[in-house]
Amino acid sequence: MALTRFERFLGRLLRAVVWMLFAVFKLFAPQQRHGVSRLPPITNPLLLLSAMQLARKIRRKAVTSVEVVQAYIDRIQEVNPLINAMVKDRFSAALQEAAQVDKLIEEETGGEEVLEDRLPLLGVPITVKEAFALQGMPNSTGLLTRRDLVSGVDAPSVALLKRAGAIPLGVTNCSELCMWLESHNHLYGITNNPYDFERIAGGSSGGEGSILGAGASVIGVGSDIGGSIRIPCFFNGIFGHKPSTGIVSNDGQYPPASGLQKGFLCTGPMCRYAEDLIPMLSIMGGPNANKLRLSAEVDLKKLRFFSVPHNGGSHLVSPVDTQLLKAQKMVVRRLEADLGVKVQELFIPQLKYSFQIWGTMMASPGKDGKPPTTFAELMSEGGKKVWPVWELFKWLLGFSSHTIAAIGLALVELLQSSHPSPFILQQKEKLQQELEELLGTDGVLLYPSHPQIAPKHHHPIFTPFNFCYTGIFNILGLPVTQCPLGLSEEGLPLGVQIVTGKLQDRLSLATALYLEKAFGGWREPGKTTAKP
Repeated sequence: MALTRFERFLGRLLRAVVWMLFAVFKLFAPQQRHGVSRLPPITNPLLLLSAMQLARKIRRKAVTSVEVVQAYIDRIQEVNPLINAMVKDRFSAALQEAAQVDKLIEEETGGEEVLEDRLPLLGVPITVKEAFALQGMPNSTGLLTRRDLVSGVDAPSVALLKRAGAIPLGVTNCSELCMWLESHNHLYGITNNPYDFERIAGGSSGGEGSILGAGASVIGVGSDIGGSIRIPCFFNGIFGHKPSTGIVSNDGQYPPASGLQKGFLCTGPMCRYAEDLIPMLSIMGGPNANKLRLSAEVDLKKLRFFSVPHNGGSHLVSPVDTQLLKAQKMVVRRLEADLGVKVQELFIPQLKYSFQIWGTMMASPGKDGKPPTTFAELMSEGGKKVWPVWELFKWLLGFSSHTIAAIGLALVELLQSSHPSPFILQQKEKLQQELEELLGTDGVLLYPSHPQIAPKHHHPIFTPFNFCYTGIFNILGLPVTQCPLGLSEEGLPLGVQIVTGKLQDRLSLATALYLEKAFGGWREPGKTTAKP
């Protein structure tokens, strides 16, 4: 289905506008300078174990929780000045909690099995996106007017992980108000990619992705309404999972979703090792996790696999990088060779309208008829009303307390029509029906995570619609696992999205475990430049 003449014109117009914005930004934005070109290598072997391996060693007294927590504190102190991923730590409290864990293990009389069942993450360190409430930690989401806000409670997903024995080390950076794919705000600054400091770590969970990719955390908590888990996981070479809608509580994070957005926002796990995904999701989902049957065995040879190489040629979106296309084809060949399956390549016409579908649904009123809170209203929280055009003028003079990305989003809202396009709604329904019928209960779809490998800082301002490769699955409510696939010629992470039917999360998670073995999973930054 070809784009209409008006849609092609609109695409050119929007790209011209962002070209101008980017040119202006380059004139006014400060340039970063780095005296060091790469991260120091990991020297402590404890940092190269999965969370499940660490928990097992701690339970068996092969290592103490204090030793593990201290190892991660040392690594954070070593790399964080270079990547600016963690924005507030609780190291002293974490070491005290680790000492209590070690004491508990010494006094436990029920054996390792009792501890594993009751406290599966006992003594394992964890990091948390700053947008989530973590008791005693800031919860500003990069908004200057919230800079003094300290959480008095834990978000439900964080509380469940703590209840399972995990020890939070601190909170990590995100984009201003969690609605941009670069983690940058005027409260904490900009987060760098651990593989190349001149490139973005993604957003909005970019600090979490960066700290994990740098080997300074093993598991973390992120949220995703348009790719905010999967994009940082892709850019930082780690695993992440956007669960089926309604499994993990979204409470306790700022900003809260409104309108129909409540059905698109997901909270999920981020980690360096695929084997940690299912245990984390089982914990974070609480009783709802039973709906996913995560313990059920998955025979990959009995699944139906599909591969979609691109979104069909939207004029709003960059072409998919040839290295990403090649990596996805390598996955196809490996699946066919190892499992004896036939991977069917598909082209789905409705995917070219992914951005329009996402934008339309995000702006739609909720079931109560109330429209979602505008971005300008969120920017005004705790302060004076924000007028986007005036804020842009202030930014040009260097007086705005908001990032250009946030101001741009608020400006885009002013131009949006309050009447959704019947054509776009029709495309959404067609796409929803086609994918649900295609995937069923045994289908797995491979799809690019993003059309580009991690861009340089601020470049997403020039390509603001590229996130639609991830955002469309929030609208469709489908579970997606982000899987790394080695490194590019430039030494930057490659990856792929693994999409399955609703409540079939275990299929994508099992596929991610297989691909980790096949392609090596996470690679230590600066240590290897091997291709997949």
